[in-house]
Formats: sequence, structure tokens, C-alpha cells
Amino acid sequence: MKNFRQVFSAALLLCSMGAIAGAHAAEQTAVFAGGCFWGVDAVFKHVKGVTNVESGYAGGSAATANYERVSDGNTGHAEAVRVRFDPAKVSYQQLLQVFFSVAHDPTQLDRQGPDVGSQYRSVIFHTDAAQQKAVQDYIRQLDAARTFSVPIVTQVVPLVQFYPAEDYHQNYLALHPYQPYIVIHDMPKLEQLRKQFPALYR
Repeated sequence: MKNFRQVFSAALLLCSMGAIAGAHAAEQTAVFAGGCFWGVDAVFKHVKGVTNVESGYAGGSAATANYERVSDGNTGHAEAVRVRFDPAKVSYQQLLQVFFSVAHDPTQLDRQGPDVGSQYRSVIFHTDAAQQKAVQDYIRQLDAARTFSVPIVTQVVPLVQFYPAEDYHQNYLALHPYQPYIVIHDMPKLEQLRKQFPALYR
């Protein structure tokens, strides 16, 4: 289903040329949604150059930004993670590679694995025009390389507001490594990160 070797060289070239990455750039922020935020959070916490990851909600209003309401699937929110990173150590394009190849399956519409509903949709919330272009360019690369056998359904929308999730959702995998859901659905993602991106894994 996936053949990322075909697109890595082009993506890495884009990294070296991109305006997002820079040796003296300030810390930057990326917001990704790809199913239950526990696993996505854990994946990015294991990426070198990432300074902080926070689980939360994006796409809806402050009034409904809580787990009980979001779980209904009618708030417009997606379970998301806010990733702060040092672009001198890891580029936005490299984070995109991790998101599309390890953190989730970008071909699943309004679901990820056993989790079904619009709150589990695949979304990248861009913070500026440079991020928007980077995402759109990368998706075009993946499509051109026929990396997936079915269409990518990831939405690309501007970030309006990110709302941190409840404390008990933060750093969930590290605090509950033996929870059955984590063992079955999220631990394999960390192993794939280690195998596919050994230079980025920590």
C-alpha cells in the first residue's frame, strides 16, 4: 500500500530548499489530526527536534472543546495534536513524512482503525501560507508516486484555534503503556517510526 522510498528523495530536497526550515529560525508550531490523539501524540514525542506535543481539539468552538462533547462527533472538532519543533533540527516537511507514513492512515475517511466519526478525521491545520503550500505540495508528490492505492482524504485547512485536551489525555501512551488499546493500535506506530526514520527517532 505504501512506497515511501519513491518520494523521500524529493521530499528531502524540498526540506533543504524550503523556507520553513532554517538554521536560525525560531521554534515553530504544527497541528495534526489523525484519529485518536493518544497515538499521534506519542509518535511526535519520539521525533528528534520536537520540543513539545499537546493533545487537544481543533476545528470547532471553545464551547464544545471537551472530550464528552467532541466524542459525539457533531462539534466540528477533530482530536488533534499541537507539535512545537525546532526547525534547525527537524523540518516541517519531515514532520509531514512522519504524519503520512507512521502516525495514521491518510486514506481513511472520518475514521482511524476502530475509531469512527468525524472527530477522527485526517486533517492538517496549517498556521500560515508556507505550511499550506508545503502540505499541498507533499500530497501532490504522494499522489504522483502512487504511494497509496486509494485516494488521500486528508483535509488541509487553516488553524483557527487549538484547545488543549483534559489533563488525563496528555502523554497518555507514556503513562499507560500496557493499556490494551495502546498495545494494539499505538505501540506498533512507534516501532514503525523507529524502523522508517532511524535518524529522527529518539
